Amino acid sequence: MVYCGKPSRGCQMCRARRIKCDETKPTCNQCAKSRRQCPGYKDEFDLVFRNETQATERRAQRANKKALAQKQTKATGVQDANKTASSARRVPDQSVLATLKLPIDQQATCHFISNFVLLPRYDNTRGYLEFVVPLLQSEKPGSHFKLAFDACAVACFGNRVGSGHTFEGQALGHYTKALASTFAALKDPEVATSDATLAAILMLGLFENISAKQLGTLAWGSHVEGAIQLVKARGKAQSRTKMGLALFVAVRTQMIIHTLTSGKAPIMGVEWWIGDAVKNHYGSECQRLNIRTAELRSEVNRLMTTLARSPENIELLLDMIRRCQTVDQQHLNWERELPEYFRYKSVAWEDNVPNGNYGLAEVFPGRVDAYQDLWVASVWNMMRCSRLILASLIVRCAAWVCSPVDYRTTPEYATSARTCVDLITDIIASVPYQLGWFSKRKELLEMEHLSTFGCGEEEALKGLPGYFLSWPLTCIQGQDYTTDAQRAWTKGRLQFIGNHLGIRYANMLYQLNIRIPSMLIRRDGLMANPYPMAHNFEKLVSARTAPPSEGYSMNPIQQREAMQKAQLDREKTDLVIKAMGSSGQLDEKAVATWLQVRSAAMGP
Repeated sequence: MVYCGKPSRGCQMCRARRIKCDETKPTCNQCAKSRRQCPGYKDEFDLVFRNETQATERRAQRANKKALAQKQTKATGVQDANKTASSARRVPDQSVLATLKLPIDQQATCHFISNFVLLPRYDNTRGYLEFVVPLLQSEKPGSHFKLAFDACAVACFGNRVGSGHTFEGQALGHYTKALASTFAALKDPEVATSDATLAAILMLGLFENISAKQLGTLAWGSHVEGAIQLVKARGKAQSRTKMGLALFVAVRTQMIIHTLTSGKAPIMGVEWWIGDAVKNHYGSECQRLNIRTAELRSEVNRLMTTLARSPENIELLLDMIRRCQTVDQQHLNWERELPEYFRYKSVAWEDNVPNGNYGLAEVFPGRVDAYQDLWVASVWNMMRCSRLILASLIVRCAAWVCSPVDYRTTPEYATSARTCVDLITDIIASVPYQLGWFSKRKELLEMEHLSTFGCGEEEALKGLPGYFLSWPLTCIQGQDYTTDAQRAWTKGRLQFIGNHLGIRYANMLYQLNIRIPSMLIRRDGLMANPYPMAHNFEKLVSARTAPPSEGYSMNPIQQREAMQKAQLDREKTDLVIKAMGSSGQLDEKAVATWLQVRSAAMGP
């Protein structure tokens, strides 16, 4: 493979319509004749790498066919023409063979750009890592950035090529040198805040996800936190240039994932992160809500570890429930206001599970959704993950308030369970689109192509969709509301991303065995007082009368056991109320004796 910096010909509208452009400036005549607004031509920032290996081969084959056709028309007989064509096919094109014998670093560069560099086709849309190409083509890209890029490229290339090669050692060598070079650059005041330094830190973080071998986010998280501090030092002026804005948005995206997964509060406020750094209104608005969700999660974590039971603190958590519900409603409002190119459609229904193995199935039984663009699908899934987190926060707060009554009897749990089941289904339905299921079913797609990869075939299976999916799949894998079949399928997709797409960290994530929010509620209960005080019993009485939620994956035996447990909890609450009487003191021995008798009476 080779790459070049030649810009694509024609205006963006003609390219999207796939018609020939006369390249008249400032606007082309094709757009003027069809009464369309010409978006103009790509600038130098949009120079892209092209996969010339396959293109050269195709051109050679077309030239051969054309030459053979001309010979056939001039030949005296069909037999002679066939012999000539056969002879021509047996002679390999030496230029193509020479192109295939490229150094590993050039092959790795092209492979990385064709898998991870997503370039926006229009000014108001977003890509991913679009700053990589102009930095590589600059006269002085910076040794620290170039080393960090080479580490990612070689590691990515080695993961896809397979074992039996020395790529892992080469990638680690580049990574070690990149760390030292970046550390030296941070000591230089002029170089520390440059675009190349921030880009190098982002590439180092990506390397951790590509090559991770053990569970833990410390290394990736430390790079993200370093990038956040550097963005803070660069100030607002960084978003005034096209490359600066692309870098800022990339750091903001990584910051959101880091804060949502770690539970840490994002530094600076929502307005500082959004403000004027808006490239696409709908994408930026979604990230605004993501940051608000991260702030709420951090605040709930802090309250759960510090609050003691009191009337004031109960009101504080009830207010927190209302705040979470407000942000969740804002997510729904965002969804309703989306334009047509941000919408998705259900285009297929799949029932087949090969050999009954959900872990190997490409599609989970149910609907399959198609999106207009890969970036659009990633924005939708980030919104869904935020809503799943908000639902868990609401249930956690409700469980704290209504304890010791089972939180699963509260209306908050019933509402959150229904919401989460729908969100999990939506994320699962988006996976086939991102992992190449439509490559053989193109007739089902109506794509806008808002972005394109730097080089290579667009229909080929890419690494970036797997990178985008790692967090949403991990999020639904640990949900209480995910069925066993859905969980098995999700783990299988994470293994596919890790083994076939080269995102090794996905192999670590599928091994996680957590349940949200039940495990967090258990932890919150252990840190809080075991019994509520007398002032809370009016709320307990109202909470225990709430209708229990339906079990989404329980069989009839489990449902009967759940109903028995709910009845036991209601009678336990009645006894506690009577045992306290007017004194406000709880006779724990009487409660324990009653529970033993009652459990024996109900049987297994």
